[in-house]
Amino acid sequence: MTRRTRAREVALQLLFQRDHNPGRSRADIERFAADRLRDEQLQAFCLTLVDGVAANLADIDQKLAAAAENWRLVRMPTVDRNLLRLGAFEMLIQKESPPAVVLDEVIELARRFGTADSPAFVNGVLDRLRREAATPTQTSEVSEDFGSLGSLGSLP
Repeated sequence: MTRRTRAREVALQLLFQRDHNPGRSRADIERFAADRLRDEQLQAFCLTLVDGVAANLADIDQKLAAAAENWRLVRMPTVDRNLLRLGAFEMLIQKESPPAVVLDEVIELARRFGTADSPAFVNGVLDRLRREAATPTQTSEVSEDFGSLGSLGSLP
């Protein structure tokens, strides 16, 4: 297990706790991270993930609800819901790690902490989010490329 994987694991635990006990103090959250992650950089990464999900929760949940067809977030297992939030934040908002790395990391956490169905479910929803997020960029790049070919209309 990589060090950042361990930080993601602790972030997942904190997000899980937040779902069931939203009133935890900041000091408790920081102490939980510090007790499990001795390295200050890993603690900072973990808390960045937790804080980022919390700050963007409404937007993340809206995107997840749209991507998870036939599933309401409140009906998902708590582990799956928070894995999806964690992955969505890293892929769509933070963008520090490549999407493929985020997918691999979150799927591995789903294997370890979720149900037998969790890895496939999490992969499907996050992959859909990743593809949808990439589509506008690809469309504009294609339009720009074809836009420069305007003179081709005069070819026989």
